[in-house]
Amino acid sequence: MASEQNGNGTDEEVERIIDVDVTAEMEASFLEYAYSVIYSRALPDARDGLKPVQRRILYSMDQMGIRPDRGHVKCARVVGQVMGVLHPHGDTAIYDALVRTAQPWSMRLPLVDGHGNFGSLDAGPAAMRYTECRMAEPAVAMTAGLDEDTVDFKPNYDGREVEPSVLPAAFPNLLVNGATGIAVGMATNIAPHNLVEVVQACRHLLKHPDADLAAITRFIPGPDLPTGGKIIGLDGIQDAYATGRGSFKIRATTRIEQVQPRRKGIVVTELPYTIGPEKIIEQIKALVQAKKVTGIADVKDLTDLAQGTRLVIEVKNGINPDALLQQLLKLTKLEDSFSINSVALVEGQPRTMGLIEMLQVYLDHRLEVTERRTRFRLGKANARLHLVEGLLLAIVDIDDVIAIVRTSDDAAEARARLIEAFDLTETQANHILDMQLRQLTRLSSIRLEAERDELLNTIAELNKILDDESVLRDLVADELAEVAKKFGTPRRTVLLESSGVAASTAAPADLEIPDGPSWVLLSSAGLLARVDTHEALPSTGPRASHDVVTAAIRSTTRGQFGVLTNQGRLLKMSTIDLPTVPLTAHAGSLKGGSRAKELFAFNKDERVVGLTSLGESAAGLALGTAQGVVKRVNPEFLASKDDWDVIRLEPRDEVIGAVELVDESVELAFITSDAQLLHFPAEVVRPQGRSGGGVAGIRLAAGASAIWFGPAGEGDVVVTVSGSSGALAGTQAGQVKVAPFSEYPGKGRGTGGVRCHKFLKGEDVLLLGWVGAQPAVAAAASGSPIDLPPATGKRDGSGTPSPMPIAAVSTRSIAAVAHPGASDAPGAESDDGGDPHDGDATADQDTLL
Repeated sequence: MASEQNGNGTDEEVERIIDVDVTAEMEASFLEYAYSVIYSRALPDARDGLKPVQRRILYSMDQMGIRPDRGHVKCARVVGQVMGVLHPHGDTAIYDALVRTAQPWSMRLPLVDGHGNFGSLDAGPAAMRYTECRMAEPAVAMTAGLDEDTVDFKPNYDGREVEPSVLPAAFPNLLVNGATGIAVGMATNIAPHNLVEVVQACRHLLKHPDADLAAITRFIPGPDLPTGGKIIGLDGIQDAYATGRGSFKIRATTRIEQVQPRRKGIVVTELPYTIGPEKIIEQIKALVQAKKVTGIADVKDLTDLAQGTRLVIEVKNGINPDALLQQLLKLTKLEDSFSINSVALVEGQPRTMGLIEMLQVYLDHRLEVTERRTRFRLGKANARLHLVEGLLLAIVDIDDVIAIVRTSDDAAEARARLIEAFDLTETQANHILDMQLRQLTRLSSIRLEAERDELLNTIAELNKILDDESVLRDLVADELAEVAKKFGTPRRTVLLESSGVAASTAAPADLEIPDGPSWVLLSSAGLLARVDTHEALPSTGPRASHDVVTAAIRSTTRGQFGVLTNQGRLLKMSTIDLPTVPLTAHAGSLKGGSRAKELFAFNKDERVVGLTSLGESAAGLALGTAQGVVKRVNPEFLASKDDWDVIRLEPRDEVIGAVELVDESVELAFITSDAQLLHFPAEVVRPQGRSGGGVAGIRLAAGASAIWFGPAGEGDVVVTVSGSSGALAGTQAGQVKVAPFSEYPGKGRGTGGVRCHKFLKGEDVLLLGWVGAQPAVAAAASGSPIDLPPATGKRDGSGTPSPMPIAAVSTRSIAAVAHPGASDAPGAESDDGGDPHDGDATADQDTLL
């Protein structure tokens, strides 16, 4: 619209409409927009690996002096400076870029040191007014040399300021930190790599410019992602390195752990790149609700700053965790793919590049930066040398210089006279006139001569770099090595050659653990575990390095077993609820398992003393108490309930041992605190019901108590440890004796037995007693093994000093633990020592206690 005067002198509106072809206008506008997005926003420069907004952030922080040796400043201050001077595209884009350069899970080598809430893989950061930042050390290396004419500068958006067109970039940031961006009609997605590996490849390429891809990939075998994980299959990586396009699979780092006493779980410690734990949890919950995955009891995110990523997926009992993991790898982002599209700006043009081309573009840039920096330093050195030489000339005839200055009417006349008198240049003359009198001393002359010599050496070195390209390349290689030494870290991502088609398509039924033979083991420290095997337990094993196995019973994976406690209770439990342990790791010792007190609701001071297979034994159970009572429990009463009493105990009495009887011929033995041993066959003990209180087992002297009860057989040994009752429990090593069981004749039930250990001076009590198959093994309370003397002790002899306190004794033959008292136990020998039933069987064997 425009206004014109008509004939009457009044204004009237005149329409001026310009016809424009819509197609041409749209094409021109779209191309202008696309050009702006490609070159000014979305794609990184191949030389420094930075987008314009990232480059402007680092440059602004460098100009503002927000360096690592200074305090943090508000992010809002940096964002405002960048937006007001260099990047007029809105504060949100600037702050998002700043946050990403500070996140260690986004950048392999973060360029910004953030302070405050910079978000997580699942959540965004706090507002810029709450967070603070400063340059990280690698960012200083990226901007180092900006004041030495190393790069070109260009006007900012309004022409009032200038900004660098590219940063000097002391390391290959494009490959080290990767890049991602979506432009118009094109996109880029470059994976991060390990700084040390990339620098090694650059150094090799500097020395061997004709190196092929195979030689370079010896140094850079694959990406190194900030979040670690595993890369499955390297074929796609090789394609990307050759053509600039390719893809590979990233798999989370997982392991199977005993996350609860009765439950195993899948523990995720490293996730695929850009995938957060909350996303995994949401996917798992959706799969469970849709009933596509079964067997998951719970999912917990235990990630924190101390232990890093820890996602725990609890597995229901009876489900194979390995098979479940394969399903999750297939159906969730625990296994993800990453597509490489190496697009970056080269000489202002977007280009898809392979690995060697990306390295070569960076090296060409770094060679140019180093050359320009050298020329700048050479110019400064020559300029300073020129001034120093003039000063040296003036100092020689300093009196004449002072006289010329004093007799001159003005500075111009003094300058002209100095130039004429000493053959100086105008620059040298001006510098002399600007000098202070205190500099005109003899010491100054000495310093100037030293400075001249140093400048001459520096100029020679700089000229050597400029005159010889090999020296220039060596300098760049050495500087890269220094950067790698300073900022390099070990590789985080594991590279696997296999194609990784490990995600199983197994049906849900395949997840269930099949029923099969198992062994339930109990250790002296109260650990319970199971061994799933179709084989027999090993007969012998290496020296125990952990607490010893004291009981072992047969069961099935989906069967049940019972534990006997010192308070006379029998507690039933499913075998599958126990943690599994390797078979070969437990010949004589138990490493792993769960503590019984974590598996059962025990009363105060209650503990496990034995195991039962719940009625599989035809002869039932035999129990022995501290007051010398023995009881056989009828087999039919063992599996009636989940928790019941199997013996009626007198006050202050407790069960000290339990034996699952193979048959009635098994010998039962007591050892007392006053060093008496009694053994008799189980057949002399009449079975009783649950309410029975047992019968007299061994007659105790006043003040004595039974300390061990269990089976005994031919070929067994007796281990006894003596000490003082006045010493603190667990602190005295005592005297240990190992004697053949055949040395001890059998006596009738209810008698006092025979002496099994001779007390020395200061000793008045047995600290420990045990009868079992050879070879015997002892363990300290810490689990450390203790050597036992040979089984040569006499029946009533004294022991030898133990190297340390013994907490428990068992046999190194697990088979003997599983079949106590069997006549074919390893090391069994025939014994014709007479009838074990004769002796002082004076007590009424049927008397109930």
